[in-house]
Amino acid sequence: MADLTLYTNPMSRGRIARWMVEETGQPYETVIVPFGPAMKSPDYRAVNPMGKVPAVRHREIVVTECAAICAYLADTFPEAKLAPPNTQRGNYYRWLFFAAGPLEAAVSNRSLGFEVPDERRRMIGYGSFEDVMDTLEIAVSTNPFVAGHAFTAADVYVGSHVSWGLQFGSIEKRPAFEAYLARVTDRPAFRRAQEKDDAEMREMETAG
Repeated sequence: MADLTLYTNPMSRGRIARWMVEETGQPYETVIVPFGPAMKSPDYRAVNPMGKVPAVRHREIVVTECAAICAYLADTFPEAKLAPPNTQRGNYYRWLFFAAGPLEAAVSNRSLGFEVPDERRRMIGYGSFEDVMDTLEIAVSTNPFVAGHAFTAADVYVGSHVSWGLQFGSIEKRPAFEAYLARVTDRPAFRRAQEKDDAEMREMETAG
């Protein structure tokens, strides 16, 4: 049995975790958790009390939340070189958590039709959707990758948000975003993750 288990659903943010696990090159077991009663069951809530995917179990350690999963796996498997040296992690942490905080919040609110009134922007961590898009452009265009000149776990997370945003129209189509996405997805681990998730999705659709 592998030391690493991925709890996921191919129609979820679990795709981010799958990509990250594939980047580590480690053997792992996959547990597909269907939406509905199974995801909210006591058994799965023992893994993630939120009753949501993804989650990873590494031996006796359970990690949830995609940004945390990316950071944990990068640190746990340093041979994969998915995190910069400790003294060079400023941009790595900055953009990883920018995507987990301001970017996701701004995109989610816009998708739900919520716009922050100008006079209330100081109350919201991301300020405005426009500010977030402009900042994201800086993140993905200053260097080839968000932490510098090497691909890292932060690119798995930021790249996944850019991918979904461009696909579903929740992030503006800008040349910088499209160029960045092409760079970060041109990787064997990304293609393996996509193939596995797509195959799992077909199986679920057939079974349903």
